[in-house]
Amino acid sequence: MRRVAVIFGGISGAIGIASIVGTLPYLHSGDMRKADVWGYATIVLSALLVFFGIRSHREKEGAGRITFGQGLLVGVLITLVSCAFFMVAFELVYFRFVPDYGEKYEACMIDRARESGGTPAEIDKARSQAAMFRRLFDNPWTNAAVTFASTFPVGLAAAAISAVILRRR
Repeated sequence: MRRVAVIFGGISGAIGIASIVGTLPYLHSGDMRKADVWGYATIVLSALLVFFGIRSHREKEGAGRITFGQGLLVGVLITLVSCAFFMVAFELVYFRFVPDYGEKYEACMIDRARESGGTPAEIDKARSQAAMFRRLFDNPWTNAAVTFASTFPVGLAAAAISAVILRRR
């Protein structure tokens, strides 16, 4: 089970790292919308590896059988490995490769509020939320927690759905 989690979690994590590297041109140019689309699309794509990992575990180690609980456990382990890769990669990007990421993200949130026709009160609310997010991202520990919280639920959902689809008694 661990072997499958490391292999498929590593491949999923590599896809996550590739997504972060793929967003670098957008981050440097300040085009956060494209970075968001690219990033979240590849998070979903990397979650597909959970399905293949559970299936591999079922076929190779389970002799063609796996319960929902076993499948969910394998999927969660794969997701945890993948999230660890993703967190480390995002920390490197945030603190080493795009040191003004927080400022750009903050400006993007405010611009989005303005572009959507927000009232001055809504723009002020977006400004305060953006400042809060920036404080969270500027701390490596909370940055890691927020990054984990943005990727883990997708993998958990993929694990649950895959465990239901692949279970066999």
